[in-house]
Amino acid sequence: MPETDTRVHDGSPHLDRSPHLDRSPRHDGSPRHDGSPRHDGSLDPVDADGIDGLLAVLDLVPGPDGEDVFLGRTQPQPWGRIFGGQLLAQALVAAARTVPGDRPVHAMHACFLRPGNDREPVSYGVERLRDGRSFSAREVRARQAGRTVLSALASFQVPGPGPEHQPDMPDVPGPESLPTLAERFAGLSHPGADYWTRHRPVDLRHVEGPVFLDAGAERTPRQAVWMRAVGRLPDDPGTHAAALALASDYTVLEPVLRRHGVPWVRPGLRVASLDHALWWHGTARADEWLLFVQESPAAGNARGLGTGRFFTRDGALVCTVAQEGMFRVPR
Repeated sequence: MPETDTRVHDGSPHLDRSPHLDRSPRHDGSPRHDGSPRHDGSLDPVDADGIDGLLAVLDLVPGPDGEDVFLGRTQPQPWGRIFGGQLLAQALVAAARTVPGDRPVHAMHACFLRPGNDREPVSYGVERLRDGRSFSAREVRARQAGRTVLSALASFQVPGPGPEHQPDMPDVPGPESLPTLAERFAGLSHPGADYWTRHRPVDLRHVEGPVFLDAGAERTPRQAVWMRAVGRLPDDPGTHAAALALASDYTVLEPVLRRHGVPWVRPGLRVASLDHALWWHGTARADEWLLFVQESPAAGNARGLGTGRFFTRDGALVCTVAQEGMFRVPR
C-alpha cells in the first residue's frame, strides 16, 4: 500500500501500515534515555505506553528560547506522524502554564497545518493576548524544524454564576457490558491492532461497534463511545482537561465513515484532521468513564464535519467538540 495512504494528524488506525513503536537505540548507537534534554536541546521520544506514556507527553519542559516557550516529547505512532490529540493536549498544557491557576480552560480552537514528525520534540511558543478580570486568552504555535504544525487559541476563565441548561445524556449500555478493543481484536495478528489494544493511554468502548475493520450495516452518522484513561491520573484539573483534549481526537470523525460505510482499513483511504474545537462546560476526571456522543451533520467537497459531547456517567455535560477533516475515499 502506498505510504500516502494513512491518517495525517489524528489517531485513528491504519492497520495496513507497518508499526514503528521504535524502542531501538538511536542511529549513533547511544541508548534512549528518560527524556531529559540532549546536548542539542531537544528531547527523545517517549519510550513508554499507557498511562506512563500519557503523563510523559503532558510533562512539558521550559524551552531554550526564552519565557513562555516549552518543549514537548513525542510518542512514536504506527502511521509515522504525531497524533493530533497529542498536539492539542500539549498546546493546552503550554497555554495553561502562563495562566493563573484559578482560571481553568473553557475553550480551545486549533488548526492542524502540517503533519508532525513523531521522532522529534515539538516547541510550543505562547503569546499572552489578554488578561482581564475574568478571562485570559493565549495563542500557541507548535513548531518543528522551524515550521508551524499547529496553531491554537485557548481561553481561560474564573468560574462564576450564570444561567445553566444542557441536553440529556442518551440511554446506552454501560461500559462494563461492552467488549474492550483487546477482546474485539482477539486473534487478529497485526501490529496496528497490537498498538490499539496494548499501547494506547485511553480505553475505548464503542456502543455500536468500532469502524476499524467494518463500518457496520447501518449507514448512520451517529455513534457513542465510552472513554477513560487506562490508569489513575493526578488530581490536577488541568491534567484531566488536557487528557480529554487528547482523547477527543480519537473517534470524532468516525461518524462520517460510518454514514458512508467506509472502515478505516479501506485501501487507499486518506483522512486528515483540519481543525478542532473544544468548549468545556465543567470539569471531569478523564480517568473515570465519559460517554462521547458523536454525529456528523454534513460532509462534502472532500471534507466531513464531526461533532461530539462528553457526558459524565451521571449525565453532566462537561465538553462539546467539533472537528473538520479531509476525506479522500477511493472509488
